[in-house]
Amino acid sequence: MPSDLAIGIHDLSFRTTSLVLSHTELARRNGTDIAKYHKGIGQRAMSLPTADEDIVTMASAAAAPLVQRHGTDRVRTVVLATESSIDQSKAAGIYVHSLLGMPPNVRVVEVKQACYGATAALQFAAGLVHRDPQQQVLVIASDISRYDLGSPGEATQGAAAAAMLVSAEPALLELTGPSGLFTSDVMDFWRPNYRTTALVNGKESVAAYLEAVQGAWRDYHVRGGLPLEEFRAFCYHQPYTRLAFKAHRQLLETCGAQADEEALDHAVAATTGYNETVGNSYTASMYLALTALLDSPDDLTGRTLGLFSYGSGSVAEFFAGRVRAGYKAHLRGAAHQEAVGKRRAIGYEAYRELRERTLPTDGGWYELPHQTQGPYRLAALRDHQRIYEAA
Repeated sequence: MPSDLAIGIHDLSFRTTSLVLSHTELARRNGTDIAKYHKGIGQRAMSLPTADEDIVTMASAAAAPLVQRHGTDRVRTVVLATESSIDQSKAAGIYVHSLLGMPPNVRVVEVKQACYGATAALQFAAGLVHRDPQQQVLVIASDISRYDLGSPGEATQGAAAAAMLVSAEPALLELTGPSGLFTSDVMDFWRPNYRTTALVNGKESVAAYLEAVQGAWRDYHVRGGLPLEEFRAFCYHQPYTRLAFKAHRQLLETCGAQADEEALDHAVAATTGYNETVGNSYTASMYLALTALLDSPDDLTGRTLGLFSYGSGSVAEFFAGRVRAGYKAHLRGAAHQEAVGKRRAIGYEAYRELRERTLPTDGGWYELPHQTQGPYRLAALRDHQRIYEAA
């Protein structure tokens, strides 16, 4: 096996849900100064699922364009990362495998560690490809974030799925060098099995995130990583987009570099375009940041990007990727803009009604209303089973 084999992201696609609530509407109804949302946390809208949308329908919609473009002959593994799991036993990716018509000779697994899970899946995929460069791995991150109504986290809700095809000689981004790792046992954010909404210690969460930025970067540096000046831009996990700017300020200060607004904008601003209107998509968040950066007008050919993945609890990783020549020919910017732009705006009362609705748990037979605009839907519940179909 050649030692200089390039492995990374060959194709990248994301999708979100069919509904959107603007922060202007949320602020109007809860009495919050809109500047707290637009400037304070850097959010403008949040994606919301219809009754027949969930992590499976989003994941399938995100992955379908990759399957259509590349086929499935070389895909030997599907890894779905989520913290919005729909079953404590069966991997959600098996439903995706079925909806996409993939062959049976594929391993399918689900990965969980808060918002970090997709990066664990990406590294797992890279290892598989390194062992067998002929195979490809489909990695999907899919999540719906939910917080208690009226809680501080409510304005950061969101939903999206990002799908990546990992291969040798990738068209988009080559993973390079070592990873910097950091783990700490903290209770900054968690969701027990008996809850449908997450619990958050806001101050602890920000502090733990920034500590992880520092810890992961220092480990990256010790292990021979590139110096700060080699990076063109940085993609951070974005529970809300302003946190990415705080994270980069922390990194610059850790390195003894100037942390003015111009430096922050140069490194981070182009990564926030999708997350600011989709909201927090947990495992997909950092990969939406990467997608926004690649979809931006700037030519990043040959440039090195820093990627910081964080999952509460907490686990973090800093790693690097080099943008491949010709990457722009493989982007899906128009489709991504369409996915965001076609969402149906709803008012506050409709949002509250959606949030108060729950799926039955008695094992009866229930048909769900056809509301999604996407290609796949959760059609029914029967005998405690979820029934999916092409929409």
